[in-house]
This record gives sequence, structure tokens and C-alpha cells, in this order.
Amino acid sequence: MQAIAIKQLADFFTQLEIEKCVSIHTLTNYQRDLRQLTDFCTKQKFEHWAELQTNDIRQHVANRHRYGLSSASLQRELSAMRSFYQYLLANNLATLNPAKYVKAPKTIRKLPKTLDVDQISGLLDARADSVLEIRDVAMFELFYSSGLRLSELVDLNLSDLDLCDKMLRVQSGKGGKSRILPIGGKAILAIQTWLQHRVARNEIEKAVFLSKNGGRLCQRSVQIRLKQWCIKKGVPQHVHPHALRHSFASHLLQSSQDLRAVQELLGHVNINTTQIYTHLDFQHLAEVYDNAHPRAKKRELK
Repeated sequence: MQAIAIKQLADFFTQLEIEKCVSIHTLTNYQRDLRQLTDFCTKQKFEHWAELQTNDIRQHVANRHRYGLSSASLQRELSAMRSFYQYLLANNLATLNPAKYVKAPKTIRKLPKTLDVDQISGLLDARADSVLEIRDVAMFELFYSSGLRLSELVDLNLSDLDLCDKMLRVQSGKGGKSRILPIGGKAILAIQTWLQHRVARNEIEKAVFLSKNGGRLCQRSVQIRLKQWCIKKGVPQHVHPHALRHSFASHLLQSSQDLRAVQELLGHVNINTTQIYTHLDFQHLAEVYDNAHPRAKKRELK
């Protein structure tokens, strides 16, 4: 690629960061995805972005798929390409968007992994033996209490909490959308206990959850701490922070049957995303039916 094409890509990233105010996570994904497209163009000896046609994008996506990239990742890469070409079109640097009608292979929708209520209780009711574990329990309680994403939890500031009214504000969720969420009683108590210890660690940092060095906790650290906590408490399976969010949604839907309310609490733009939890709910109902209905099980022939 010529230097002018590389500069156009850099200008696009600058617009995303400054004008569009996308999150660091989104910007990093766009940079990684479009770096793959840049490498493809270099190998194919394209000099300008306007040279690419729809078949070229299909070839690039097919190559990425052969290397084992998942359908979801390919969809994200295509989204990045479409956005970049929309930028080029808006600035008269291209005449078509070659990624517009290219589709990624269909993905097999997997049901999210959840814990049952007893497993959640065993995980969260366990005793904390240190200040860091007190912090960890507060984080895990909040995941399950309010259905937060991992990025939303680490971004949470003290000013976002209103423990008197038992609520918090997610300032910038997925897609930059904010929302207000309730906090359950168990999570309130866990957070209050943590805050008593937090004051002495760093009075300047705005983050609710601090590392042992007093800075804002990073996402990877939360994942590691949950893994260590599960090992210590004898939980056999690997539990990702998102499993607590999934468990929150599944248990709430089982109890309330209110899909719209769960959608709002999770911060899903499209209700189709939330509907996956109805499949989990049906699995639960099917198990209840099989265990309780007098004619659900086949009788053995004598």
C-alpha cells in the first residue's frame, strides 16, 4: 500500500477516537481488523483502497475463515471494513463500498454458560480471607446483582454508585449507551465492606475497584481473580465473569418472564440478543417437566 493509503487509515482511526468518541476496546478491534486487510492488500499489490472490489473482500474473508477465524470475528472484521469505506466515501476517496454486501459464514449460536442458583450461592457466600478477597467478592456480587459487562465493571467510578437508593449508573456501556441499574442487598453490603478498606488505599483514584497498587483494576486481573477464587472454593468448571452476567439474566428471566425488562437491564439494543436466554429458560422448564410430570418418562416394559 502507498503511504497515502496508510495515512487515510490513520485519519480514519483519529476520527473514530476524537469525533466519534468510540471506546478504547472498539478502537483497538478496528485497528487489529483493518491491519489484516492492509496485509492482504500488500500481498495482493493493491496501492489504493479504491482498487478493491467486492470479490477481493470475499477472497480476504475466505482466507481468514480458512485460517480458523470464527464467524463472529469475521462479522466484526466486515463491520470494520464497511465503516472504513463509509469514511472513504464520505471524503471522496472511494466510489464504492466493496464490503457492503459481503456476508460472513453463518455462526452456530451457542447457548451461554450459566451457573445455577446453588452454584452462585456457593461462590458468593464463601468467606473472604483478605482485603483483596473482600474486593473480589464485592465485584462478583455486583456482576450477578446488576448484570454488568466486564468492561462496565472496571470502568465504574465512585460517582456512579448511589448506595442509598440502591442503584448505579453505567456511563458508557456497549455502543456508548448509558443506563441505570438496581443493586441488590447482598451486593450493597459487599460493596460497603470493600469501600471501608478502599479509602486507605487511594483517595484520589475515581475507580470503585482498585488493584493492590491503588490504580484502576484491569479486565484481565478480574478474570484471573475469579479463576483463583473458583479454584480456592472448589468450583470444578472455569467461570468467566460473563457467566455471572449470563446467570443474572437467566435467573431473572426464569422468575419474571419479562423479556423486555431483562433487555433493558442488560443494555441490549436488539431484543433478539436477549432472546437467547429464553432458550435457557426453556431448558430449565423442560427439566422441571421431565422430573415432575407423571407421564413424562417412559415406563420400562416388563
